[in-house]
Amino acid sequence: MNNRWKRYLPIVLAVYTLVVVSIFRPSPALLGRWLTPIRALVPGGIQPSTLGGVGCVHDPADVPSAPLGPEGQPANYLHTCGSHLYDSHGQEVKMTGVNWSGMENSGYAPGGLNNRNYQDILDQIAALGYNTIRIPFSNEAIESPQPISNVNFALNPDLQGLTGLEMLDRLVDAARARGLKVILDCHQPTSSGPTDLWYDDQVSPDRWVADWQMLAKRYYGNDTVIAVDLHNEPHGPATWGTGDPNTDWEMAAERAGNAVLAVNPYLLVFVEGIGDYQGDHFWWGGNLLGVRTDPVHLDVPNRLVYSPHDYGPAISSQPWFSAPSFPNNLPAVWDRHWGYIEEEGIAPVVVGELGGWSFGNDADGQWQRTLLAYLKAHDIGFLVWSLNPNWDTGGILQGDWQTVDPVKQHAYKPLLALPMATGLTGTFGKAPMELKVLYHQNNDNGQPGRVSFAFRIFDDGPSPIDLSRLALRYWLSANSSNLPPGSLSVDSGQLGGVPLPADVKSTPRGDYLEIRFPPSAGTVERYRATAPVTVRFQESATLGVIAPSDYSFSTATLQPDQYQEWNRVTLYLDGKLVWGREPGGK
Repeated sequence: MNNRWKRYLPIVLAVYTLVVVSIFRPSPALLGRWLTPIRALVPGGIQPSTLGGVGCVHDPADVPSAPLGPEGQPANYLHTCGSHLYDSHGQEVKMTGVNWSGMENSGYAPGGLNNRNYQDILDQIAALGYNTIRIPFSNEAIESPQPISNVNFALNPDLQGLTGLEMLDRLVDAARARGLKVILDCHQPTSSGPTDLWYDDQVSPDRWVADWQMLAKRYYGNDTVIAVDLHNEPHGPATWGTGDPNTDWEMAAERAGNAVLAVNPYLLVFVEGIGDYQGDHFWWGGNLLGVRTDPVHLDVPNRLVYSPHDYGPAISSQPWFSAPSFPNNLPAVWDRHWGYIEEEGIAPVVVGELGGWSFGNDADGQWQRTLLAYLKAHDIGFLVWSLNPNWDTGGILQGDWQTVDPVKQHAYKPLLALPMATGLTGTFGKAPMELKVLYHQNNDNGQPGRVSFAFRIFDDGPSPIDLSRLALRYWLSANSSNLPPGSLSVDSGQLGGVPLPADVKSTPRGDYLEIRFPPSAGTVERYRATAPVTVRFQESATLGVIAPSDYSFSTATLQPDQYQEWNRVTLYLDGKLVWGREPGGK
């Protein structure tokens, strides 16, 4: 073809396609199939989502305006457009993240928390450039009233006593602070292990759906949670499009997805494949051949994402790994089982799990390098399995839960997409500084006028804080009573052998006991808490027993080593209130 005409070919084809769209109004999937033969003629290709007339760069779903998020701004949720993902502002986005497993197991907490603080791990995920975290959990974990375990609470003081569902809340909040996005993955019904189907004899299909609706409601308006992955790797007896309610995953996914969208129409719904489809054996969760004839239909359009899983020969030997044309045969294998969905504009594809030890010239390394090249060429998002080092694939982190595997990170980094949000500080990955008071009210043994409490200063932020900049106030009364000198006998305790000075003061807001930290008290490290400080004081007999009516007095019943975040004890940094609520304050 004459080079002069080549310059105008994209314009001619685009105009032609716009005419076809305006007259016939095909679906993005059908339009994608029409465009397949001519994509190769146009530099960069043609995608249905980039053409005027399709009308889905901005969400076409008939849903109410975005709800307000935790900070009072409209939630910036995602929607699909052909094979692409967009946010509420029409900005194209891509998910490139990691799986952080552990909540699906007994203990209900993500892995590594015996070694590190969970926020420190999130800092590292963001610093490595991943923008999304897929969090596997079990139905048991989000239902159980039992507190989480397998956690070093000295390293994670704010997690002690939390249930699995409360643990999930903390992960979502901490991810939000950094601009990280979260995909919730119902990995298995119980902590006993994976199941073939999305239910078992302990968790019924109805209960599975009800749990999803509960989570969808819980995070309504919180655009940190962008998607629900309905069930991990259906396989074995799982079928697609057969109409059998006991085994048909396509039918079950439609039911659960529509139940989620009925209460939260802003979420994306991730649907994995099955293992075997009409005699075609593939990876568990990876076989999406059935989508061509029986696609999932959701009541809210532009919410569906297909999410296959793919692994290499180190995990399990497969026929395509021993073919004479390996690894050149792999793109055709992926095209057949799930790549066609993206290529034809049917829906976006995000590979929900992939990973392996090798990137070398062995079979596993050839598979992984070829897959990454395929994902890059097709601009497909992915979620590495996993952050955790204790899997047969290895992890992004090595066995100490600190050191990054340099070979893996070097391979994944060129494919990583831009962040989708900036977090609470306006800088992706940087959490805001936050100080908290962890408080425990001691039993005064019934002695008149005696008060005893313990506290810890918790630095819930990314930088250490010099304790000499802090002051803590226990409020005695909500209105100033001008306590006479000597009315309190105070033992303000010690921190690391350093006595802490204390004064009783009166203000228009009330009387308070102020405890300060001398320079020799040192610092409180990032995401750590100080050792406990016990404070005792004796009120004079003439004042009577007033402790239970003190503004800062807590009536909570706690175990001896358990602390609560108590906002009636206030904390000041350089004289400015940074934690708690003063009497009469909001």
